[in-house]
Amino acid sequence: MTENSKNLAVVILNWNGKSWLQKFLPGVIQFSEEAEIYVIDNSSTDDSIEVLKRKFPSVKIIINDKNYGFAGGYNEGLKKINAEYYCLLNSDVEVTENWIKPVLNLFVKDSSIAAIQPKILSFNNRDYFEFAGAAGGFIDNLGYPYCRGRVFDDLEKDKGQYNDETKIFWASGCCFFIRSKDFWEQKGFDERFFAHQEEIDLCWRLINSGKKVFYTGKSRVYHVGGGTLNKQSAQKTFLNIRNNFSMLLKNLPFPKLIGIIFLRLCLDGAASFYFAYKNGLSHFWAVLRGHFGFYAQIPETLKRRQQYQKSDYYQTKWLIFKHFLGGK
Repeated sequence: MTENSKNLAVVILNWNGKSWLQKFLPGVIQFSEEAEIYVIDNSSTDDSIEVLKRKFPSVKIIINDKNYGFAGGYNEGLKKINAEYYCLLNSDVEVTENWIKPVLNLFVKDSSIAAIQPKILSFNNRDYFEFAGAAGGFIDNLGYPYCRGRVFDDLEKDKGQYNDETKIFWASGCCFFIRSKDFWEQKGFDERFFAHQEEIDLCWRLINSGKKVFYTGKSRVYHVGGGTLNKQSAQKTFLNIRNNFSMLLKNLPFPKLIGIIFLRLCLDGAASFYFAYKNGLSHFWAVLRGHFGFYAQIPETLKRRQQYQKSDYYQTKWLIFKHFLGGK
């Protein structure tokens, strides 16, 4: 276990991300006086480690023995970091002055808050919210994730409408603050997810255990997005489909479970033809692979179901129909 004289560890997971580290680490170092800064390297094949040692000697380095993905990579690396709070920060995020203090103030104010995210804006279109998190995440009654400021692919302009501090359902993994004790009480991320929606699953488990997840608009970061898998990646489609179903099976209350998963399977089947038309046949096969990947995980997923699931888990109903058919 690495010693940390400060309560907060800002932890960046890296895999062949030398260019992102060179671009954004200087700002993280400049504006993170309250934290120790770590890079967990997921067995990169570029010269990320050499760059870190040469240009950023104050940053502590943890090297994983292989690429465990986002979920497993953090699980492995965080075992070696001793801190009261973790901030899991994507390498393609630009932080701003005073981005940490509002988050720590919230943690101190309410001990039942387990995880927090800041306002996440687009690095390339700075007046708009960014896809991965925006102003805090929710899901609808069918398990479709969305955010304040981002519904499916539609992004809002930031006009100060989400400058509040409020309870949310999930915090974005691109800038994810969490109490270390809550992270480990939940046994961290589900490493089977590899990447995508593991933070939603963790937040759902935290909420099922009686904890809160919060958003603060007093902290602001800018995210490039798509640094590892872009939105058009068939592999991303596969991971999102498989992981979302496993998350639903793990966390939904049982009376609602069967009907929701059956309806989602039908909707996904219909959506696969739209994906094929919009993005190519590889996405059609990605949906099918996602379904069969979910089926293969069912025995282990059932073992991981918690004893208690909240029945009021969703913020809105029938989001997909309201958005695509109702134009909202």
